[in-house]
Amino acid sequence: MAAILKPLYGTIASRMLRELHAELGIADDYGRATDQPVFYEAIEMVDVGPNLVGRMQKLTPDTGDSWHSMVAAAVADEISLMIVSGFRSIEYQAALIRKKIEAGQRIADILEVNTAPGYSEHHTGRAVDIATPGSRPLTEDFETTDAFRWLQAEAAGFGFAMTYPRDNRWGIIYEPWHWSTKEPKKGRKNRT
Repeated sequence: MAAILKPLYGTIASRMLRELHAELGIADDYGRATDQPVFYEAIEMVDVGPNLVGRMQKLTPDTGDSWHSMVAAAVADEISLMIVSGFRSIEYQAALIRKKIEAGQRIADILEVNTAPGYSEHHTGRAVDIATPGSRPLTEDFETTDAFRWLQAEAAGFGFAMTYPRDNRWGIIYEPWHWSTKEPKKGRKNRT
């Protein structure tokens, strides 16, 4: 896995994140109270298809294979899974937060929905935000869909799990649309 992910918190990267957090108005102790994990940024990724607005999404090779296998299995069960978001760089995460600040949102409110740069599971290339036709993307309404019920029953078989259930220990809002794979264990075989 070391070849796929690069350490984020070397001396230079740590300073860069502190400066970025200060610029965005994020407290210096962000994530400590909830023991929120810091994530590495993926460096080896593959295209997995466009999202809802046509922007190509990327995931790590193992997660990309698992995503394609899971989507194919869902289609066989007449379920449509669409990717909203895959990999996000630290800078892209910061841009999302800047845009919300410029729109007048308070940083405390933003951080209930978006994690601070360096703390987004999307940096790893192993997280996907999922949508399905007939449900507004990135809303709790997703939990009422056949796609969500299918994911609850089948996603684990493809290595995926929902990261932010209700009342999760990190204080992130409930995100029934956010699913991720865990770091592959040595010797893990890709699904076909």
